[in-house]
Amino acid sequence: MDYTITLTDTEKKSLEFVAEDVKEWVGSTAKERARLAKLEIIALNTEHCNSNAIAIAVGEDAQVTQAYSLGIIKTASERNKVESKKLS
Repeated sequence: MDYTITLTDTEKKSLEFVAEDVKEWVGSTAKERARLAKLEIIALNTEHCNSNAIAIAVGEDAQVTQAYSLGIIKTASERNKVESKKLS
């Protein structure tokens, strides 16, 4: 999946101060955050399945999908909507 971001000239210059290749840095940062989230999701799915005698799906992709389908996790957008309703 491809994503496009737009940086101002100042943002680009600022990132060039800390990263040799801005495009590579942005991509690496997103991939690393996704990797960490995946590990968290798999841990939550494994804990839930073991506690409830549910067969754990085989493979990381399947386990992330299983966590969503079982309602163990929700997207950040879904969680924010719930939180907003609580505050209303």
